[in-house]
Amino acid sequence: MIRLLLVDDHPVVRAGLRAVLGVAEGIEVVAEAGNAAEAVQRVRDGSNIDVVLMDLRLGDGADGVAATSEIRALAHPPRVLILTTYETDTDILRAVEAGATGYLLKDADPDALVRAIHAAAAGETVLAPVVASRLLGRMQSPDRALTSRELDILGCVAHGDSNKDIARACAISEATVKSHLVHIFDKLEVDSRTKAVQVARVKGLL
Repeated sequence: MIRLLLVDDHPVVRAGLRAVLGVAEGIEVVAEAGNAAEAVQRVRDGSNIDVVLMDLRLGDGADGVAATSEIRALAHPPRVLILTTYETDTDILRAVEAGATGYLLKDADPDALVRAIHAAAAGETVLAPVVASRLLGRMQSPDRALTSRELDILGCVAHGDSNKDIARACAISEATVKSHLVHIFDKLEVDSRTKAVQVARVKGLL
């Protein structure tokens, strides 16, 4: 029996997932959490949780990526399967780097979700088709793919931050910010911050 922890800040969503998974063979929903701190605490409580079904956006405070990172840093951690509506490169890379075993979108059908939970419990990587396609694209064209740092900087640009603001937020020099922007413009084949943000949004990078 796979012991599952549901993590989502919306009670209605958790109730829906519990209803779907509560009748799935081989799965038992043993705990729920509405934020990152609760999620980590549920795992630390020693409930012998096998898989955490984790949303990315958890309201105020730490997000699902931070919770995933903290959970995976524990001794004998459970697998973490991301279930979210977000599919940008930034979100996907952050989740994978934090140690997530899989990444699914909330439009997945119930049977696919059940199969993914079983696969995650077995230690297999589970990716939604669109997510797998994005990661494959990055692997096939690594010279054109933005790095995690470049995605972070592009996100700051999208929020209207100046080079000085970005340098402070990322703990790097303004010269380094400018260097990253040059690489970003080159990879996206643009010549301005505005166009970089526009193209990034079209490509699903932001």
